[in-house]
Amino acid sequence: MQLIWFRQDLRIHDHAALWYATQTGPCLAMVILSPEQWIIHHEAPVKIDFYLRQLHALKQQLQQLNIPLIIRAVGLWKDIPETLLNLTQEFSVKSIHANIEFGINELKRDREVQTLLQQNNQSLELYQDRTLFPIGSIRNKSQHPYQVFGAFKKACYEALSISLPQSYPTPTAQAPLSIAIDDAIPALSAVSAESVDLNIQTRWPVGENHALHLLEDFIEHKVSHYQNERDFPNLQGTSQVSPYLTIGILSIRQCIQALFRPQQGHFLPENAGQQTWLDELLWREFYQHILFDFPHVSKHQPFKTSTQYIKWRDVPEDLTAWQQGRTGIPIVDAGMRQLLATGWMHNRVRMITAMFLCKNLLIDWRLGEQWFMQHLIDGDLSANNGGWQWCASTGTDAVPYFRIFNPVSQSQKFDANGDYIRKWVPELAHLDAKTIHEPFAKNPNLKLDYPHPIVDLKSSRQRAIEAFKGL
Repeated sequence: MQLIWFRQDLRIHDHAALWYATQTGPCLAMVILSPEQWIIHHEAPVKIDFYLRQLHALKQQLQQLNIPLIIRAVGLWKDIPETLLNLTQEFSVKSIHANIEFGINELKRDREVQTLLQQNNQSLELYQDRTLFPIGSIRNKSQHPYQVFGAFKKACYEALSISLPQSYPTPTAQAPLSIAIDDAIPALSAVSAESVDLNIQTRWPVGENHALHLLEDFIEHKVSHYQNERDFPNLQGTSQVSPYLTIGILSIRQCIQALFRPQQGHFLPENAGQQTWLDELLWREFYQHILFDFPHVSKHQPFKTSTQYIKWRDVPEDLTAWQQGRTGIPIVDAGMRQLLATGWMHNRVRMITAMFLCKNLLIDWRLGEQWFMQHLIDGDLSANNGGWQWCASTGTDAVPYFRIFNPVSQSQKFDANGDYIRKWVPELAHLDAKTIHEPFAKNPNLKLDYPHPIVDLKSSRQRAIEAFKGL
């Protein structure tokens, strides 16, 4: 008997571990839910709810393949090896098959599982599935990992020009197994996913069919305009497939295959939108390779070790104002409120809000990284960490410390009419397109149910520059 261990890959199409396991012999499937571990990793309730809803969909799909699904709650990962050993003995399992996860805690968990199974003449077989290119395969001429995205991207382009990564076939149904399994999802008292707003659940449906439809609709109707529209938060110009990639309802290979289907699967970018979205996928790829090759970034440490000496401000009231969207900077507040209301934030606004926190407020980027993970439905360790360290000028390929977004200028450029602000900061909805970006600039005594800015943008910018220059 073979056992497929589903983790952040809740699908049956284009699934490496599932394919190899089903080619080896009769299979069982398993999912382990670890609520205490989720809390340690700051997993958002909306993401947990999304995961559990998809788990129901996966269970139905596996039933069509006659693959029983075992669901267990194991609070902390340190207790997983013993649980798995007991399961393999209970069901006479010879091998467990799973797709590799790259976080330092995930790798430690899997090493401990492998060690215990090997002591009992069993195995954990791991497969490369989450990235386009196997970890460790994209190297410079000195066989070292890339630390700059531009060079990494060039190497990826060269590999893609040779051949696009192909999807794994979908397994055929196996003969029914005469095994009685309790596949009910256990009660998870340690998480509050049950409190997720119904509007958020409606906004983010689960299921592979929905994810593939979302992807195909983007490729057919939006990708050609992507370069020109992706930075405008009031437009529906982005793919919004990131939640589906994060928990593996979609694979990265499916995205690449869909992107180049008009070229019959050949690597021939035809327009700027297509190439720009490809580059975004490769940024995601880059950060996963960084996570593996430089594990200190998943230990709350900056990629650039010198930046660990920055003297961040300890101002809880400013952090709270940022978290709740009450900073007095409309574009920042709009983004933070969108996050709280929907579990998602437009990518341009993520950069604006992040840079405002770690540059204008000079608050430690790790507090922002944690807040995003606690609220994002697409919270991904590598992408979230990479994005925050980019904005904080502490990471690989990071923005130079003296290049600091002015949130008002960003707002005027990417939300010129103020429509995005009006949606998420309704107390400013009556203001005209010039006033709405900085309501008190020309009239400090304007009567509004909205706070004055908690920081002066010009002087705070200079403060940040001095803090970094001091290194």
